[in-house]
Amino acid sequence: MALGAASVMTSAFPATRSDIHAAMSYDGLQQISVKGIDLAYARPGATLAAYGKVKIEPIEVAFRKDWNPKRTGSELRLDAADRENIRAGVAKIVRDEFVKALEARSGYQLVTEAGPDVLRVNASILNLYVNAPESRTATRTRTYTVSAGEMTLVAELHDSETGELLARVVDRREARGANRLQLTDSAVNTDEARDIASAWAGILRNGLDKAHGIGRQ
Repeated sequence: MALGAASVMTSAFPATRSDIHAAMSYDGLQQISVKGIDLAYARPGATLAAYGKVKIEPIEVAFRKDWNPKRTGSELRLDAADRENIRAGVAKIVRDEFVKALEARSGYQLVTEAGPDVLRVNASILNLYVNAPESRTATRTRTYTVSAGEMTLVAELHDSETGELLARVVDRREARGANRLQLTDSAVNTDEARDIASAWAGILRNGLDKAHGIGRQ
């Protein structure tokens, strides 16, 4: 994972456009336009056409620095086990959606080893902010918020054999229903996270399809 890009995205201080560009392009990548992605950079001349298999590395998840929530319906803060449960749950959701999108419609083979036709995906979720999270012992409480939360994807695509970096993307998403009051609980939080992850996975799938001349959108 690009430590420079991750550092900029999680900094407590607002990053300037030049700061972000420097972090995203420090290793020779150039900015490109990808529909649905805030920022995308690619190595000049790089293509995904050679890759028919994908290796997804474990998904790392980090909460936003100011996230320190109380248990739903309580004045108690979430404990370490509750936080880890949320972190692991989001990581699983993101990975599951990537696997689902890549394997759909006789798609790309998911593998665990490097190879000449294997694309390695390193993805992290940063600045995860969950409104009205439920603990493992949550009682039935109706909680209304204007958004279920937000999270930011930082992802890199590598050639699995050489390690060459092909592309890097950053995209921030807020849950649907922002700016309107809605019931929020663990089921809503899970559904919103799944929708966001599905959108990101679909963009990767479309990129691979386009490189192979199929599923153009």
